[in-house]
Amino acid sequence: MSKHTENLEQTGTACVNQSEITQPWYSNIKYAVVGILFGIVFVKAEIVSWFRIQEMFRLDSFHMYGVIGTAIAVGMLSLQIIKRKKIKSIDGEQIEVHDKKFDKGQIYGGLLFGFGWALTGACPGPLFAQIGAGFTVVIVTFLSAVFGTWVYGKYNDKLPH
Repeated sequence: MSKHTENLEQTGTACVNQSEITQPWYSNIKYAVVGILFGIVFVKAEIVSWFRIQEMFRLDSFHMYGVIGTAIAVGMLSLQIIKRKKIKSIDGEQIEVHDKKFDKGQIYGGLLFGFGWALTGACPGPLFAQIGAGFTVVIVTFLSAVFGTWVYGKYNDKLPH
């Protein structure tokens, strides 16, 4: 029985993206390199700028909407290519894209995420780039995100989804 099946039977949910392949720790270096390069691009494109994020929420600038729209278009195109060409992961595993079920908890979560993003000027991806760029006050936001993730994991069976 696979880990996915065991997890599904025990908790009613499955982590469908978890790899079955075990690899040595140093195999993650390639992801660290890509992450660092991605962070540099975020800083250079001003995606991590608190001022750019505030401009977006005040509807003063198209910059962030253009970035987000481009990311959505690239993501949609990439998923279609992965599905049609049956592209495998970097480790050779088949990539499966499962349908998502909509529920009311996504509305609450989206609103909470948006309010947090507007207040702090940061979403989870750019947090690391902001800290790396020297915006050390963002460490408070990072620790809050870690704590929020822990709370969600602890109480997710009691939340509306």
